[in-house]
Amino acid sequence: MRRGGIRGVFMAVPACLVGIAGAFAQQAPAQQPQRRPPPPGMARGAPADFRLTLEQRALDLLKAASAKLAAAKSMSFTATVGYEFPSRLGPPLVYTVRYDVAMQRPNLLKIVTPGDGPASEFVFDGKEMAAFAPADGLLAVAAAPPTIDGALKAAFETAAIYYPFTDLLLEDPYAALTQGANLAFRIGTSSVVGGVQTEMVAWANKEVFLQIWIGVDDKLPRRIRAIYSADRLRLRHDMELSNWQIDPASPPNVARSAAAASAQRIAFAKPAAPPPPGRPARRP
Repeated sequence: MRRGGIRGVFMAVPACLVGIAGAFAQQAPAQQPQRRPPPPGMARGAPADFRLTLEQRALDLLKAASAKLAAAKSMSFTATVGYEFPSRLGPPLVYTVRYDVAMQRPNLLKIVTPGDGPASEFVFDGKEMAAFAPADGLLAVAAAPPTIDGALKAAFETAAIYYPFTDLLLEDPYAALTQGANLAFRIGTSSVVGGVQTEMVAWANKEVFLQIWIGVDDKLPRRIRAIYSADRLRLRHDMELSNWQIDPASPPNVARSAAAASAQRIAFAKPAAPPPPGRPARRP
């Protein structure tokens, strides 16, 4: 399942932040200067004679990271994502969400979101996908395709559930990571991200410009930073990937929590849009 490849890596804002995002978008200053965005795939301030190139060394680094993830029979990691939103003050505000991820191929996946915002839990067991909201005591359950790729696609299509690291979980991460690429180059090395030596790669297509940090020795992605061409505010989205466990001796826990098992069941459905500012939500 490729929802536009990694260009969609941060496109879906967590449901817990939808209302916050809408409120702050409405609070942005009314008089904003109209700034023409740079050409697709190019960073602001790039010289006029700048040429978009796909450097093979950069693609090889992405391929190595993808191969490492695709070969894993089981794995777990933590994704800490910072989403920027505009504010009345001018500088953006950052909201942070943590995801604890565990999977076992081909058909077991668990994603726990402890905060910020309401906690949630998503579990796929090869037959069903279930989304649990502990604060509300509700469990949405639906039949799902038999693979992780299929379940993630179904979760997005039926309930708008999407995670910023989705492409890293797929059967073919490289195809997702490089779809539509018109720019890729190696930036250099870093020793301060993830506590390991990393290779820095820049990547872009017509919609997004990314910087990716990949472990030199373990080939694991450690950080991904994205800025979207259509966003005139150039808000930044940053994902740190840590606590990697690849094929651990004990398979990761992908079972539903005890609280989820006793929750009230409801149907999967896309979340309702928040009401416009100043207008109360409709009550049934």
